[in-house]
Amino acid sequence: MIKSLFKNVLVMINGTEASINAVRYAILMAKQYQCGVRAVYVVDTATIRQLGLNRIFVEEESREYERSLEMNGQRYLAFVEQLGKEKGVKVATELRRGAIWSEIVTAAEESKADLILLGGTESTQSDKDVHSTTHKSILVNARCSVLVVKEKAVEQLFKLA
Repeated sequence: MIKSLFKNVLVMINGTEASINAVRYAILMAKQYQCGVRAVYVVDTATIRQLGLNRIFVEEESREYERSLEMNGQRYLAFVEQLGKEKGVKVATELRRGAIWSEIVTAAEESKADLILLGGTESTQSDKDVHSTTHKSILVNARCSVLVVKEKAVEQLFKLA
């Protein structure tokens, strides 16, 4: 018998609809293949630090922005847990701090993920630039397979499951 290709799936959450679709995809995979799902949101403290060093943010603005990102991350992760509950799938969640790509790669290694799911790119050019840099760094540095979810019908499939 062939060994399962994946037992643990890690999904990067960044608050975009594309990342939420990646979570839906992971939940559908968990239902079909009985694999574990972990959703990770990273508070991008590396970029916040860089903005402070370049004097774009003063220290108080940096702290406020970081708190805002943390609160958003907690909200998104709670939403992800709820999506899993709706379908009877336990989704482990984690909020991390640091550079997004390195924290995702580290989280995947720590959780022994066999697969990292990323949301497809957004529609605006600025979103594509940010996501493509992060996605590229994850692809280059990940020690497991990486899948970019571009399935347009994920939301409808999720409702039917």
